[in-house]
Amino acid sequence: MNTLEITQPLVSIDWLSKHLNHPNLIVLDTTIPKIASQKAEQYSGLGIKNARFFDIKKTFSNINTEIPNMLPSTEQFVKGCMSLGISNHHTIVVYDTLGIYSSPRVWWMFKIMGHHNIAVLDGGFPAWKKADLPSEPINTNKKTYNIENFDAEMNHELVIDASSLINQIDNKNSLILDARSPGRFNALEPEPRASLTGGHIPNSINLHYMQLLDNGKMLPIPELKQIFNKLKIKDTKLIFTCGSGITACILMLGAALAGYHNVSVYDGSWSEWGQLDGVPIDC
Repeated sequence: MNTLEITQPLVSIDWLSKHLNHPNLIVLDTTIPKIASQKAEQYSGLGIKNARFFDIKKTFSNINTEIPNMLPSTEQFVKGCMSLGISNHHTIVVYDTLGIYSSPRVWWMFKIMGHHNIAVLDGGFPAWKKADLPSEPINTNKKTYNIENFDAEMNHELVIDASSLINQIDNKNSLILDARSPGRFNALEPEPRASLTGGHIPNSINLHYMQLLDNGKMLPIPELKQIFNKLKIKDTKLIFTCGSGITACILMLGAALAGYHNVSVYDGSWSEWGQLDGVPIDC
């Protein structure tokens, strides 16, 4: 097998351009169309050449809950990957049309399912298009690929639910980092979902995901290390949360680049916590 190994969670457009036609590589467009259409209309319908559309909303989220973007079951994830022609031997690069937004979520999902040969494209499609690299219309409808076998086993260490999170609030060996805007974190701005209470999880710290980005790219590793080192979290478990589990994964990506590995994502995030009865909330 002609393998292509990824050793870092982030790859450049130059790296991807060099390996784009590698037989073992699959490129996934992980754009959430509704969000992208509001912020990046100039890229609507376009994607990297030969990319396959990874439908977070319809195929790779738990369809049995009203909470958005929740992890699918292992069985549902496997079925979706097989329909895209993805096998365990494939090298995967994920991107989105906002630079870096939803792609870290998909990187995290594959890591949870035991697939580690995966990376996020730094700068996403905007950086690719700016460099005038090969692009084509993306088909978001059902497209037939050769069915491949994909085996997965969920790593529960990388995800946490609400009942477990309650026990971590006062744990001095854990730190909850919230990726939402300061206005939402402090209940000074309305939540996009009217049913949600404003505020934040007690003892959590606000680290807006945009603080880790510069023009759609991740900050250089030394700058990421500086941000996380200021939190004095050397031996601390980091738990990431946000509005609906998307931008929390940007924090996880940043932490991975900075060398932190004792990490997990609160999958329900504020979409769940902000509507639960009896949970503590600070403003």
